[in-house]
Amino acid sequence: MTSISIITATYNAAAHLPGLIESIRQQSDRNVEWIVIDGASEDGTLDLIKGASDVITDYLSEPDFGIFHALNKGIQRASGDYYLVVGADDRLDPMAIAHYKRAAAETKADIICANVYSEQHQLIQPTGGAIWHHGVQSFTTTQSVGTLIRRALHHTYGYYSHRYPTAADAAFILKATQQGASTARANFVAGQYNTKGFSYRYKAALLCELFIIQKEFFPKWLQLLLLVYRLIKNYAQL
Repeated sequence: MTSISIITATYNAAAHLPGLIESIRQQSDRNVEWIVIDGASEDGTLDLIKGASDVITDYLSEPDFGIFHALNKGIQRASGDYYLVVGADDRLDPMAIAHYKRAAAETKADIICANVYSEQHQLIQPTGGAIWHHGVQSFTTTQSVGTLIRRALHHTYGYYSHRYPTAADAAFILKATQQGASTARANFVAGQYNTKGFSYRYKAALLCELFIIQKEFFPKWLQLLLLVYRLIKNYAQL
């Protein structure tokens, strides 16, 4: 039977974590491992974690070097065949774990991509189109909530790189899929993703990191043109 680990990185997330805890308590399939890696919060987050021992199976609270350092710790502590990253301000649909398990069993894919809603309840789907243009968004929605990843891929392709503070997840997924990892599209809504998270707050930095990542796999001149276009578009929207 396919097993899933949920991994959440937190830091001073007391205002958001109760909603996520409740969404996991409401799962139709609660046979899931939930690991929380906390960055030594000082706002009551740790008390919430300790009070949710009915759903949180493992936690660690200590200083870290950012979200991807925390996620790497979680992956190394996880035991599931697959893992799902979920932020403290994200929410899972009650059927999310059951749907992901079914998709993993049916497809046997390394990376399974589902739809998500934004906090404004807008449906987010993969863009489709060429990967050189849209990057991993051509076949994924978000790397949190909407992407189930086979944990063993990290044994082959490494962990999330400290080189990319905002886009290490995209770098890992692109590397894995360009070198043989399989993907599958799952047509269900996994939950709600907060589009005001870290990577969205630092959009320009994210775009520059995506350029560095994609130029490793696609023509550098083409990626440079795309970067200039995206930066202009981003600042036009400010």
